[in-house]
Amino acid sequence: MKPRELTVRGLVLGALITSLFTAANVYLGLKVGLTFASSIPAAVISMAVLSGFKDSSILENNIVQTVASAAGTLSAIIFVLPGLVIVGWWTGFPFWQSFLICLSGGVLGVLFTIPLRRALVTTSDLPYPEGVAAAEVLKVGSGTRGEAGTDAGESREGLVAVILGSIASAGLAILTGTRIVAGGLTGFFSLGATASSGYDVAWSLALLGAGQLVGLSVGMAMLVGLVISWGISVPILTSLQPAAAGVTIAAHTAAIWRTQVRFIGAGAIGIAAIYTLARLAKPVVAGLMSTLLASRVAAATDDRDRDISPAWIVVIAAVCTAIAGWLTFTFARSTVLAHDATMLTWIAVPFILIVGFIIAGICGYMAGLIGSSNSPLSGVGILSIVICASILVIAVRPSPDTRAALVAIALFVTSIVFACAAISNDNLQDLKTGQLVGASPKRQQIALIVGVAAGAAVIPWVLNLLARAYGFAGAANVGVVTPNPLPAPQAVLISALARGVIGGNLDWKMIGIGALVGVGLIVLDEALGMAHKLRIPPLAVGIGIYLPMSATFAVVVGAVLSHWYGRRARTAPDPERAARLGTLVASGLIVGESVGGVVNAALIVSLSTDAPIALVSETFRFAPWLGVITFVGAVVWLYGWMLRRSAAAPEAVGAGGGG
Repeated sequence: MKPRELTVRGLVLGALITSLFTAANVYLGLKVGLTFASSIPAAVISMAVLSGFKDSSILENNIVQTVASAAGTLSAIIFVLPGLVIVGWWTGFPFWQSFLICLSGGVLGVLFTIPLRRALVTTSDLPYPEGVAAAEVLKVGSGTRGEAGTDAGESREGLVAVILGSIASAGLAILTGTRIVAGGLTGFFSLGATASSGYDVAWSLALLGAGQLVGLSVGMAMLVGLVISWGISVPILTSLQPAAAGVTIAAHTAAIWRTQVRFIGAGAIGIAAIYTLARLAKPVVAGLMSTLLASRVAAATDDRDRDISPAWIVVIAAVCTAIAGWLTFTFARSTVLAHDATMLTWIAVPFILIVGFIIAGICGYMAGLIGSSNSPLSGVGILSIVICASILVIAVRPSPDTRAALVAIALFVTSIVFACAAISNDNLQDLKTGQLVGASPKRQQIALIVGVAAGAAVIPWVLNLLARAYGFAGAANVGVVTPNPLPAPQAVLISALARGVIGGNLDWKMIGIGALVGVGLIVLDEALGMAHKLRIPPLAVGIGIYLPMSATFAVVVGAVLSHWYGRRARTAPDPERAARLGTLVASGLIVGESVGGVVNAALIVSLSTDAPIALVSETFRFAPWLGVITFVGAVVWLYGWMLRRSAAAPEAVGAGGGG
């Protein structure tokens, strides 16, 4: 009997989890500029809830996490949509407009990644760290329930590995929340008379686990990005632009990185992404043709390789495109550019379709390379708003009377594209999980559409609530002005970029320098490939330049440890089992911190405080040292356990596990 997969209870449970996680992610993203990946916590909750049903299966649990994964990604729309309030165009978030922006863009993101699945998932060697982690968690849960085709002994050992990793990362996250242990080290220092640089190291075991999964090549590429960012660009730019009187080294250095160096990273990401997509053109076309062919022989096609049919893709895409066009037309009609509404719509619709598809490929590849949580979506948002605003400036010569309206239209159109980018950033990760557990891509794609709808229904309510309760930084007309408005860092930046492009005062120099850096990285990577040396993926280098050091340093450490552990694993009595232990512990590290992020977000929202479990002040002087000791101690403990277990005889797999 075939296991149950796409069920009503699975969709309902996934939608409920989506609603909860979306609300938490929207608040967290506006507060600190970060969101948490929700697929793994959703898988854990799903296994706990559905374990009470005898006919539940790994495939049904996979559907639940697929639906809920929309929460961690669609909520990234907050990186753009609040810009309409920040620039003063909206005073709140109209429900139907906001809902349809998220729905049309999100569903297009699902559809755009369907022809990419075979090229980027089925026949690709991309690591997909979170997709692999989610699959391992689901397999362990399946094995402990005794589902057919699973090895109980290996599953018990796998469960122990996941639990140990989860305890370590959740425990460190809790200690960090109490402030007794610092979450990282941050500092800035002078280099000569005027130059300066800094460091910002986060003790994140989840990021270390991601590094374990992505491997040495990606880790070294991100290290190259860090060197270009903090070892070369920041010192040069700070020496060329000395700090003004009264400005501290820390403030000046951080500002140079935020306002200039990040744009070098954005330019490098743009060029590397175009190059990557050009290389993928042939397999993408082949994937599209195989999707068309598969639909014609559906009866003979393996269900594990069948997508939504091309006919349905065309119909749903046409509906979403019509919605996007109608939204743009009605929005433009409400501005001083009403007489240009038809022309602006004819510009917006192709932009949404063409740029949306390109961005779907970029985000899908980046997610496969370093994971959805680490993928620099805001960098994609920067490139999107710059391109969109530039096209609108060419089409409609802005005047002082029309600039504000043109900025609002650029943000509105980019919001739809960004919803597409957010979902495509996660969709292929879910499809990788499905591939590893034997799921049906078609059913997962249906589940993702359900998740998009559920998330889209929640986001406007939460945004309106937060706008009224807190307000946004830089926005004076949201109905409330509080002493501590929500920073909404990405939305503020993207709004400023839209104003800069349309106002004609954007500094393109850094993006251009980044593009040249990207070209150099492509040449270097190709040269290394021809010399059969370790490749340095240009896109990963660009990500290393763009993301803060706190988001990349632990990934680099994890990648180095992964290489070291992999060499030790190859000498173990059972190399495959030893390698699997490393994957499972890394998965546990991601699970623990992800679940901890959900709990912390809930506490932040319910208690209205940044540090709900703090026991000491943030100036506690021993916290940095305790942070280093705790992080290193956890790593030594976990890798020591893996080495001892992998050295044990294969027949002892099922015996014990805590050693």
